[in-house]
Amino acid sequence: MNDEQELDRGLTRLDPLAIRPRLSGRVGCLVLAAVFLAAAFGIWWLGVCTAEGQSYEDMVWTFFDEPVTGWLGVLLDVVGRSWVVIAISCVLGVSGLVCAAVRRRWWLLGQMAVFAAFCAAAELLKDLLPRPFLINTESRALNSAPSGHTILAAAAGMLLVLAVPRVCRALAALLAAVWSALVGASVIVAQWHRPCDVVMALLLVGGIAMLTMAFTRRSGMDAMGSRASSAGVQIVGSVLLTAGLMAMVYAAYIVWQVLPGLSVSASWSLSGAVVSSMVLVAACAAVVFASALAMRQVTASPLTRIGLIGAPPAPPAPTSR
Repeated sequence: MNDEQELDRGLTRLDPLAIRPRLSGRVGCLVLAAVFLAAAFGIWWLGVCTAEGQSYEDMVWTFFDEPVTGWLGVLLDVVGRSWVVIAISCVLGVSGLVCAAVRRRWWLLGQMAVFAAFCAAAELLKDLLPRPFLINTESRALNSAPSGHTILAAAAGMLLVLAVPRVCRALAALLAAVWSALVGASVIVAQWHRPCDVVMALLLVGGIAMLTMAFTRRSGMDAMGSRASSAGVQIVGSVLLTAGLMAMVYAAYIVWQVLPGLSVSASWSLSGAVVSSMVLVAACAAVVFASALAMRQVTASPLTRIGLIGAPPAPPAPTSR
C-alpha cells in the first residue's frame, strides 16, 4: 500500500467526506443526468418524429432571423462564424484544463478528459439518428441533431465550470450560459441548425456533465480547510434556475397556443414559433448551467467540521470530584 492510499484510508476513517461527496449529492447528479438525457431525446422526438414538430422547426429555420435586428443581429452574425465559435470555445476549454493542471487536480483532469470525449462522441448521433419524411420542408431533409457547434460551446463552458475554484464558479457558469445561448441562437440564424438540434445539444452536455460529477473524488474536490458555502453560487444558481424554468413554461405555453396552426403551417403561428424557440434556447442554457453550478458546489465542497476549518477543539472534560 502506498502513502496516498494510506492517507485516503486515514481520511476516510476520520471523515468519509474528505475524499468523496455525500451519497445524496452523487445520487442527485445521476438523477439530473437521467432527466437531461431523457429530455434531450424527448425534444428530438417531438421535433423530428411528429408532423407538428417538423412544421414548427421549419417555420423557425426559415424566419428566425427576421426579428433579430440591431445590436443583437450584429452580435449573432459575428458569433455565427464557425472560426469564432471554435476559437472562443477552445480558449474556454483550454483555460479550464490549464486551471485544473495548475491546481494539481489530477483526478479532475481525468474527469474532464472523459467528459470531453463523451461530448465529442455525442456529435456522432447526427449520423445515426433518423429523420422521417412527414411533411415538405424548406430545410434539408437530413437529420442535423444534435448541433456540433452548440455541443462545443457548451462543453467548453462546462470544462471551465468544473475546473475553477469556488470563488470563480458563479462567474464561470454565467459566462458559459451566455456563450452557449449565443452560439445556439447564432446557428439557427445562420440556418445551420433547427431549434431542437440546439436544445438537444445543450441537454446532452448537461447530462454528460452530471454523470461526470457523480464520480468526483478527492483531487476533484475543494481542499480540506477551504470548503465553504458560496453566496455567489447561491444567487447566480437560483436566478439562472428560476429564470430558466419560468422561461421554459412560457415557451411551452406559446407552443401550446400556436399548436393548432402548426399542422397546416398557418402564418399566424409564425411569430409564436420564432419567439418560443428563442426563449427555449436561452432557458435550456440557463437551466443546464444553473444545475451544473449547484451540483459542482455540492460535489466539490461538502460541508463538514474537518472540511471547513479542521476539527474544532473539544470542550474541556468535566473535572471529577
